[in-house]
Amino acid sequence: MSIDLLLGLQWGDEGKGKIVDVLTKNYDIIARFQGGPNAGHTLKFDGFSHVLHTIPSGIFHPTALNLIGNGVVIDPVIFQSEIEKLIPFKIDFPKKLFISKKAHLILPTHRLLDAASEASKGKAKIGSTLKGIGPTYMDKTGRNGIRVGDILLPDWKKRYENLKTKHLKMLEYYQGKIEFDLPVLEEVFFNAIEELKKLPFVDSENLLHNAIKDGKKVLAEGAQGSLLDIDFGTYPFVTSSTTTAAGACTGLGIAPNSIREVFGIFKAYATRVGSGPFPTELFDADGERMGKIGMEFGATTGRARRCGWIDLVALKYAIHINGVTQLMMMKGDVLSGFKTIKICTSYKTKEGSIEHLPFNIEPEHVTPMYIELPGWKEDLTKLTSEEQFPKEFNNYIAYLEKELETPIKIVSLGPDRKQTIFR
Repeated sequence: MSIDLLLGLQWGDEGKGKIVDVLTKNYDIIARFQGGPNAGHTLKFDGFSHVLHTIPSGIFHPTALNLIGNGVVIDPVIFQSEIEKLIPFKIDFPKKLFISKKAHLILPTHRLLDAASEASKGKAKIGSTLKGIGPTYMDKTGRNGIRVGDILLPDWKKRYENLKTKHLKMLEYYQGKIEFDLPVLEEVFFNAIEELKKLPFVDSENLLHNAIKDGKKVLAEGAQGSLLDIDFGTYPFVTSSTTTAAGACTGLGIAPNSIREVFGIFKAYATRVGSGPFPTELFDADGERMGKIGMEFGATTGRARRCGWIDLVALKYAIHINGVTQLMMMKGDVLSGFKTIKICTSYKTKEGSIEHLPFNIEPEHVTPMYIELPGWKEDLTKLTSEEQFPKEFNNYIAYLEKELETPIKIVSLGPDRKQTIFR
């Protein structure tokens, strides 16, 4: 049993990239298992800040192999841009970065369909990143998709044309919603395909199976967050993949009994990008302060994140459905200076108070109920050990551990690698 799993427990943006980067030295393989370039994993070290979208967050470490699993969808154009931005770091990509032959490709027309569909929704938009993720997963489950391994086949261009023709007919339904020049998009796309071919394509499930047999340590890296899961998230305001622990099995081809630890990452407060219910969302100065101090802007889209107090109802739900064994709390430093810290412990509904996440958490159905703890004034960003934590911050952590019944093993107090406290 040598696979550990790391995933987000809220609506994404919890800081998964940073923690994967911090932990990579303990692993032989870092494997992304779902999502696509809608992910934005930010890593900061040595004075540099890097945003990865498809490439696993272990890429900067000299020894770890990085694997893009079958559950990921890949946009060759965005992927090529990622590679180019990493050129200064002299990474040996053919030896460091492998891609599953079963991973699906995002075509230019997938992105057009995404944009047209979202534009047609008007005020009912779901908050898509417009990267073509949804339409690509739709083709995957509809058995129409094109996989990485297909581009090595003699008839791959014919497959492409067939799928493009289908997409263009679908775009006729959205006539007038968007404008596009497909030949220009295709030229860039096919150039990126040739660059993609320079990397090793592998039967990733076999690679991982042999790695486990050989005693290698694997860290599966999730994207987005548990509350955006296609089944267990706040549907329909969710992503198109399985972001929970089960997604690692289907997205990498690993057995459930091969998973050892499940690391769950959460912020000391809560954020959400795009549309959808958010019970503890703040519309006051406290919410603005969290967003400003926490620099809450999407790493992929640049959109401002909605901010609110931590929601233990939603967090317990995410812990339970994922089987989380260890917790990692991010951005505790952002809460410095608040006189009191609010914690949502239950929801008030028409039927009474509940402590579980119900089917519907729209504002007309649930009202968050809070307890308050004293805040702390100290700047936490310079702290280097748990012994230096203010009493009130320790009390906050202790309360969360008690309520969540899961140990908080890592506390992050800033974006840099060094601002990470192991407990």
